This record gives sequence, C-alpha cells and structure tokens, in this order.
Amino acid sequence: MDPLVARINELYKKSKESGLTEEEKQEQAQLRQRYINNIKRNLINTLDNTVIVDPDGNRRNLKRSSKKSTLH
Repeated sequence: MDPLVARINELYKKSKESGLTEEEKQEQAQLRQRYINNIKRNLINTLDNTVIVDPDGNRRNLKRSSKKSTLH
C-alpha cells in the first residue's frame, strides 16, 4: 500500500478511536490534499495520452480546456 494512503488511513482510524491533536489534524489535511493532487495529476496525464478515433478511423488527441488547472 502507498505510504501516503497508509498514513491517511492511520490518522482516520485514530480520529475515530481517540481523536487527533491539532498537529495531527493539520497533517491529515495536508496528506489528503497531496492525495487529491496526485489523483488530479494522474487523471490529467491519462487524458493527455488519450486518443479519439472517429468513425472514419482518424485519430486525434483530446484538446485541453481553456480553463486553468486547479492543481496546487
């Protein structure tokens, strides 16, 4: 298991059992944001490498939206 996910899960279990200190709550929030950013980055990479094939057999890459990325 990914160490990031393992730590997130560990902090979640501790929060349900005995609660978290303020420092642990901050760590949990930071880890969750890192996890979300990793998922976004992976999705963007997947979409960047996706090819659309039209009914005529023509291949084209997906176009990026003009909206800016929300990755932090």
